[in-house]
Amino acid sequence: MRAPAEPWRGWIISGLSLLGVGVLDRLSQGNLAALYSVPVALAALRHGWPGGVTAAIVSAVLISAMPRSPAWPGRVVEMLSLLALALATGWLAERDRRQKRHYQKLAGQLSGVYEKVQANFEGMKRAERLSALGQLSAGLAHEIRNPLASISGAAAILKRNRDMDAKQAKCIEIIANESERLNGLLTNFLNFARPRPPRFQTVEVEPVLDNVLTLAGHGIRGKTVHFHKHVAPGLSRVECDPEQLEQVLLNLMINAIEASPDGETVELSAANDDRGIAVQVIDHGSGVAPAHVDRLFDPFFTTKEHGTGLGLPVAHQIMRQMGGSLLAQRNTGQGMTFSVILPVKRTEQ
Repeated sequence: MRAPAEPWRGWIISGLSLLGVGVLDRLSQGNLAALYSVPVALAALRHGWPGGVTAAIVSAVLISAMPRSPAWPGRVVEMLSLLALALATGWLAERDRRQKRHYQKLAGQLSGVYEKVQANFEGMKRAERLSALGQLSAGLAHEIRNPLASISGAAAILKRNRDMDAKQAKCIEIIANESERLNGLLTNFLNFARPRPPRFQTVEVEPVLDNVLTLAGHGIRGKTVHFHKHVAPGLSRVECDPEQLEQVLLNLMINAIEASPDGETVELSAANDDRGIAVQVIDHGSGVAPAHVDRLFDPFFTTKEHGTGLGLPVAHQIMRQMGGSLLAQRNTGQGMTFSVILPVKRTEQ
């Protein structure tokens, strides 16, 4: 095995060590021939058996050139000894390197497995929390929706009274608007608690992305935000619910638009991944604090002033039902990257 980094430096060091031993051997009139085993062993350790054999041959030449070099049988014995030392040391060094590479590979695999186990464990804990909160939300939503419908109905009846003054009409309008807002919030609660089962189809991803970009264009609301779409060639078809996938991606795009300053670009890309298809929404806004990244999919947690904290949890639930996942990470520079991972073929539950 050759030294991977700066190989010429190793050869120069080996050559200088051989030269140094040769000088000492010459000064001693050929009485230090045994010292050649040191540079031979070092060359074999550093460069494997090719380096050791090369050093052994050079050593044999230097020994032969000594004024009091031994007779030919002695020279042959010394050459064979150095050659055997080079081969044995090189073989042992090579075996040690192979074992080291093998253990490093195993360590990398174990690290990857550990990370996957940790991610699955965190996912299970989150799913358990989401399930409990979902049941609570469903119960509260149903209990609140009935009296809210009564309030909305009463406000609509009062609104028909033409004899109201401006102050009374304003109060009725506030009641109607707030009832509508609460009804929308309850709808989000129910979507989070009990999202409808996905209707699976095998679809092309790019048309879904085109629909998302068209709809997201209506959500810019006066901001100057540009879109960039990139679809890798040879993208596989996926088995999913295209309507729900569109809902998830549109939610991510709207969040990205809101987080982006004027003039920035929101990227929407799709590529094959070792887990299936990876669709990414990338913005270059202010991003999320590192301490908040792990909480983005927790219900009712929001960094927006008027957010409900249910958009991302609902998207996470939908992706889980489709057998995929939704991941969030901070960009190296600015902004966030949200990744939707979908298996090409769903696994039957």
